[in-house]
Amino acid sequence: MTRLLVLTPLRSEAAALRVQPDWRVLRTRMGPARARIAAARGLAVEADAVAVAGLCAAVAPGLRAGDVVCATELRREGAEPISVPASGLLAAALRRRGLRVHVGPVASVDRLTGPDERRGTDALAVDMESAWLAAAADGRPLAVLRVVVEASDRRLLDPRTLVEGMRALLSLRRASDALADWADAIAPRRVLLAGPRSFCAGVERAIDVVELALEQRGAPVYVRKQIVHNEHVVSDLRSRGAVFVEELDEVPDGATVVFSAHGVSPAVKAEAGQRGLDVIDATCPLVNKVHAEARRFAADGHTIFLVGHNGHEEVEGTQGEAPESIQVVENIDDAVRIDAVDPEKVSFLTQTTLAVDETNEIVDELRRRFPALRGPASDDICYATTNRQLAVRAVAREADIVLVVGSQTSSNSKRLVEVAEREGARAFLVDDETDVDVSWLRSASTVAVTAGASAPESLVSRLIDSIAALGGATVEERTTTVETLQFKLPRELVVLK
Repeated sequence: MTRLLVLTPLRSEAAALRVQPDWRVLRTRMGPARARIAAARGLAVEADAVAVAGLCAAVAPGLRAGDVVCATELRREGAEPISVPASGLLAAALRRRGLRVHVGPVASVDRLTGPDERRGTDALAVDMESAWLAAAADGRPLAVLRVVVEASDRRLLDPRTLVEGMRALLSLRRASDALADWADAIAPRRVLLAGPRSFCAGVERAIDVVELALEQRGAPVYVRKQIVHNEHVVSDLRSRGAVFVEELDEVPDGATVVFSAHGVSPAVKAEAGQRGLDVIDATCPLVNKVHAEARRFAADGHTIFLVGHNGHEEVEGTQGEAPESIQVVENIDDAVRIDAVDPEKVSFLTQTTLAVDETNEIVDELRRRFPALRGPASDDICYATTNRQLAVRAVAREADIVLVVGSQTSSNSKRLVEVAEREGARAFLVDDETDVDVSWLRSASTVAVTAGASAPESLVSRLIDSIAALGGATVEERTTTVETLQFKLPRELVVLK
């Protein structure tokens, strides 16, 4: 049976494709009427998946000749949009082949359009066939790949189109290999969804703080560092008027500034007070607990071993509570080498987002070397970090691969990858579905999915939709515990609410 049916309008487009042995290429010819006929013919072809491939005209100003557009949605006048959820995975495959890729809606029109007409749509690009050709999929996995031949300010008959057309066809040829990668991953799968996952109470509180500050104070609201370590969350808040800065000297006098969930040192708070800034502290209450413990141990004259990652914002904030007393211990080697002025007056604290197993090994070594070592009254590693690690451990044992949704800046998300790997699974950290390498899925019949505490649940849904778009997915929710904890908002916001 044909692995992939490729529908492409023009002879030049068909010739540009690097056709694989298990492909069938059907030339549809140009325009909606011929596309409808070709779609009906495509329904009769036995194939695992369908792809629409060809050229397009740009609408978005940033697109240039040779850029590839992966359609997330197909639009045409008078019809409901057609979703194409596998686009993110195809886009990732194209980027790995070195192509410049854009992901978004494509509009199909019934005639050639110039720059002025194209500006009437908010799609990335326009063509004259894709929305009609999509009917050939009829429930089969669908990909829509279009290469820009004319920029948003160009007409098809522009003298430069000949040269740019050659560039576009060359990109289409290069894109064929990525399309083959995508087609090779077509198969039904089982998805194990770990729970709990995604936002914890501290992250929800921090995001609520910024949203309410924008609502009550108005934009701009300044945020020191990333409010939480997730690029999607930061980008969304930035689009609504949040301004993210590294240090307070970037904040204008008298402006509103939010301290991130990871906490700040007393020196930062003092600087904000001296400058008269309107401060809203979104520090997670569990981080504040660690700060209080640092102050208490330091007041007792202890050397404090802070188990955590040098340079992490949470560690920097905790260090600032007692800089003369705190030594950072990053790994077991540090624990073996570290020393204290008085071995009888030592204590330890931990960053809240560490891997539980690895942290226990480090603390055990510290206890071996310093029998008088004191610790916090309760674990510093937060409940959400622990719960997510237990949940991913449970699903990793059954999975061929584990996908952890989270940004590279997220410590707790990285720890989830490490926990899954310690269970023997292949595990990968992905910001969203466009980070997934389809080669990971090729031999994976069972995929486990989870998300770090700073990653939105919407990204998990998008990832699962992308996996399901490769041939279907049976989703099994595996919940190890249910979280009900909620934190109160800072009184600066509650008073005004």
